[in-house]
Amino acid sequence: MELIDGKKISDQIKEEIAAEVEQLKAQGGKTPHLAAILVGNDGGSITYVNNKVLACEKVGFKSTLIRYEDSVTEKELLNKVQEINNDPDIDGLIVQLPLPKHISSDKVTEAVSPQKDVDGFHPVNVGRMVANLPAYLPATPAGILELLKRYEIPTKGKHCVVIGRSHIVGSPVSILMAKSAYPGNCTVTICHSHTHNLKEICLQADIIVAALGKPEFVTADMVKEGAVVIDVGTTRVQSDVTKSGFKLKGDVKFDEVAPKCSYITPVPGGVGPMTIASLLLNTLKSAKKEVYA
Repeated sequence: MELIDGKKISDQIKEEIAAEVEQLKAQGGKTPHLAAILVGNDGGSITYVNNKVLACEKVGFKSTLIRYEDSVTEKELLNKVQEINNDPDIDGLIVQLPLPKHISSDKVTEAVSPQKDVDGFHPVNVGRMVANLPAYLPATPAGILELLKRYEIPTKGKHCVVIGRSHIVGSPVSILMAKSAYPGNCTVTICHSHTHNLKEICLQADIIVAALGKPEFVTADMVKEGAVVIDVGTTRVQSDVTKSGFKLKGDVKFDEVAPKCSYITPVPGGVGPMTIASLLLNTLKSAKKEVYA
């Protein structure tokens, strides 16, 4: 069993980006600039956005963090998104989800210019991804593909079972794993809460992507010997043994599943760090006008 070290790969990618940014600046090119909007005081969201800002500094990007209280109106937020869309210095914009209930996430997502949608959530980028056109890929699925590529894990002709069908991970990763490319060329089965015989389907999988947000849902009796298991879950559960009073659990019961795997991602330290690395890559592509000329 080999552990897929997302932190190590993410650090490698950040070093590669930093070197490219230095070169861009030396040639008189533009410094990539990422803006993030954070609404409210959710602990997880604050940590995540702060990590993004730190990552920007590490690779030589400019970053702007715009914070609002929960009470911000939808109109005010949409006006700010429009303002950033029109700012030629800003290459990428992320609006941290979830948003308060009185604000439509769909409306805000669609308000972000597709050219600056480095999260890859805008319907235009989703459509371009499906049509095999240049697009900003959703950060987590792109990170998963990068891990498979860098560990040289074979995917051609393999049966990939994706558990979860969210538009953030499950659905896009199922599309990308089926594409005629590497990583890809898989036969993909997408499973969800209404799937019958889930255990039997998982036992046929060469690659399992667990992205349903239920801690330790995937157990050893669902995984065949030698399978590759990618755990996307990050659920905070209470813990007496950590200073913070909680710890992160994945969707896979790691201790019992890992011995059966050829490769497995841990939580934390697997897919998580790759999400930020992918976001930085998308922002660099935007600054270089690689996707939308």
